[in-house]
Amino acid sequence: MRNPPIRADQAAIDFATIRDELGIAHGFADDVHVEARTAAQQVNSTETASYLESLPHVNPQVKPVDGKRTDDRDIPLVTIDPTGSNDLDQAVHIAEIAGGFRVHYAIADVAAFVAPGGAIDAESRRRGMTLYCPDIRVPLYPTELCEGAASLLPDADRLAVLWTIDIDDRGEPTAVDVRRSLVRSRAQLDYVTVQAQTNVGELHPSIALLPRVGRLRLQAARRRHAIDLDLPDSEVVCGDDGRWTLRRREILPVEQYNAQISLLTGMCAAHIMLAGKVGILRTLPPPDHTQIAQLRRATAALGIAWPEGVPPGDIVSELDATQPRHAAFIEDAIRLLRGAGYTAFDGELPEQRMHGGLGAPYAHVTAPLRRLVDRFATEVCLALHAHEAVPAWVRGAFDTLPREMDAATRLSREVDTACTRAVSEFLLAGHVGEVLTGMVVQVEGAKGRATMLLDEPAVRVRTEADGLVEGTRAAIRLVAVDKKAHRVDVELMK
Repeated sequence: MRNPPIRADQAAIDFATIRDELGIAHGFADDVHVEARTAAQQVNSTETASYLESLPHVNPQVKPVDGKRTDDRDIPLVTIDPTGSNDLDQAVHIAEIAGGFRVHYAIADVAAFVAPGGAIDAESRRRGMTLYCPDIRVPLYPTELCEGAASLLPDADRLAVLWTIDIDDRGEPTAVDVRRSLVRSRAQLDYVTVQAQTNVGELHPSIALLPRVGRLRLQAARRRHAIDLDLPDSEVVCGDDGRWTLRRREILPVEQYNAQISLLTGMCAAHIMLAGKVGILRTLPPPDHTQIAQLRRATAALGIAWPEGVPPGDIVSELDATQPRHAAFIEDAIRLLRGAGYTAFDGELPEQRMHGGLGAPYAHVTAPLRRLVDRFATEVCLALHAHEAVPAWVRGAFDTLPREMDAATRLSREVDTACTRAVSEFLLAGHVGEVLTGMVVQVEGAKGRATMLLDEPAVRVRTEADGLVEGTRAAIRLVAVDKKAHRVDVELMK
């Protein structure tokens, strides 16, 4: 995404120091940039016809099925991303076929640009994923690739891995194909614009069927009793006046629909891996009876009907996160989705292969420009689908990939937490002594504390839990803000 303008009076929010404290890299070494420029030039200087004949990949171990990369530039793909994004991983096209729909989902072919054991490969293994800070984005790969030659930018021939997935009229997959391809995106769309077009029935023809398919996949999620916690929250943004602030952000319906296409692809990828008994899954233990019983007790006071035997995901799916009691329930339900990780296997299927949040096995394959594991998982699917051996450089990474991805995930959370805390403290500092109101989103009775989401500024604060009930409104007086100690003192108004 584009970096927002920074005002001089925002110097108190020192995101650079946060990155330094967390050991986040500044830029890329010269050898990484040289390798990236070489890879980009090698691809860009080759005529389109040669793509299909000589396969000029930086990674010589990347071999399309039957030695050919199919030419699929006739498919009118489009991308849908946040406004200002240039690292475009996915492009989509949906068509109606007899008995259902055909989804074309093109994914940036990052492996074609990255030589195993090279400088880019080594640096990406250290980083694990792209990190997003309010002021800058710290990319997984050099911008020569992630925002240039490897990105599925519009009106340019691009190397891709093309998934073709047929689904029936219930949204369930009936046929899957995955192959190396040459594609050309017709348009770069953003979520806000696409939602506005959806509201008036004027969607781009390539995604005119996205709402229908998205809703079918959401219905399929209910049959799997998936737990979908799309909770509106506060995000750090640069306002129109150039000041950092926290803004409440709700998930747009078209974001949900587009996410369902990605999840569908990831589930198909997991199916291919499990059938071939080799791969790496994104796993999450399904909630057990104890966890569900604890959630029932924690949310009993909210007055939300939960019939015995009904899975928690089915209850959550009926809630409206904009309503205080419902939001509080969803906040408590987050505890059901803890323990996510990556599970690699080769020859013997893992005992725990499910993603409890999705109610199905799942693998990450749709964001290779921003997430390391996708590059390797995609190669597994390509090889297995073509009945070929999984490359040694992929299998050789299984021992370390789960640890590398877990470390990157932890770091990403630490970045989000530290940056949000810094902006929260910056905003609250101007309200010391004032009485602020908000919603009680969580009460931890055993710890004697509660969490409130304030109305303005949209900041979370901790207060004593005395007499507070989740899903209700309360008021606090802001006593003090100590930025150095990261401490916010409040007094509960009774």
